[in-house]
Amino acid sequence: MTEPRKMPPIYVTQPALPPLEEFIPYLQQIWDNKRLTNNGPFHQQLEQALCDYLGVKHIALFANGTLALVTALQAMRIRGEVITTPYSFVATAHSLLWNGIKPVFVDIDPATFNLDPDRIAAAITAETAAIMPVHCYGHPCDVGRIQEIADNYGLKVIYDAAHAFGVRDHAGSVLNHGDLSVLSFHATKVFNTFEGGAIVCPDARSKRHIDHLKNFGFVDEVTVVAPGINGKMSEINAAFGLLQLKGIDGALQKRKAIDARYRAGLGGVKGINCLPDAGEKVANYAYFPILVQPEYPLSRDALYRKLHDNGIYARRYFYPLISDFPMYRGMPSAAHSNLPVARKVAEQVICLPIYPVLPNEHVDLIIGLIAGKAGE
Repeated sequence: MTEPRKMPPIYVTQPALPPLEEFIPYLQQIWDNKRLTNNGPFHQQLEQALCDYLGVKHIALFANGTLALVTALQAMRIRGEVITTPYSFVATAHSLLWNGIKPVFVDIDPATFNLDPDRIAAAITAETAAIMPVHCYGHPCDVGRIQEIADNYGLKVIYDAAHAFGVRDHAGSVLNHGDLSVLSFHATKVFNTFEGGAIVCPDARSKRHIDHLKNFGFVDEVTVVAPGINGKMSEINAAFGLLQLKGIDGALQKRKAIDARYRAGLGGVKGINCLPDAGEKVANYAYFPILVQPEYPLSRDALYRKLHDNGIYARRYFYPLISDFPMYRGMPSAAHSNLPVARKVAEQVICLPIYPVLPNEHVDLIIGLIAGKAGE
């Protein structure tokens, strides 16, 4: 009697990788010219290619998104307090602490899971210097209202746009909003360079300043103008990004099809809510979050365990809230009573697997597990 075939685990994401043989010529060029880093030819090509693809004027590439966040705050000379969301990856708030800035957490909008503009003004104090919203799951924030608040109070706006690669709203790229926008090109993202990140800059002057900051503050061989860090992207990462960019449109179309398949299969399941879009004109389908509500036969954590028991490694993005971690939970803004919507969402959310090579039969398996009998 033969054993039933065991299916390999299905993770929440999987990096889209081109055929290895397509990457070899890029590596050969690096080996030939001996330029490994320090604004080499692939680095320069990727910056221009990303500007063209994303519809932005200036991009400064970084070794990763967290270094880009830390540097963006330095570039804007932010001090004091920054209003931000508790519903994000910890790097959002960690970048503030690394700069000696106090995060002030504000609740999220129940429809978009982005920072709620109605709560921002009440959190502003004499120490507030900036707002750091997150385009959660790639869905755009209410950029108009956030900018209006910032203008009224003389605040900077730095967007954590780690999820928002390629996303467009009524005005074009969402990356053009605020004073700066920060991208992540981590392996888990829609577009990746193995590790990487970027700051979208509004003008050449701010890009030049950021380029100095990410290279120890050097202007030339003997001139240092700022206490910078080493945040540079290597030539290998930049070359990989150029290759990845060739296939990004096809990858996004595959993500869109998987998103539609989930929505069709889960739309009638009582107690399962799929997050709608936030009015974006072009989405990137970076994540597929569902909310497990009381009407569903299983609790969120019970469904999470059921999926794991069947080899489906979904994730509870974002649980716990950032404000629940030890370095933040003593802050007044982290109080449970201050963040009721974020807390409720964090206790209900599961992000289902979504990536370009996820087979339809795996999507259907996940739908079946969620839609099936609770006790099976």
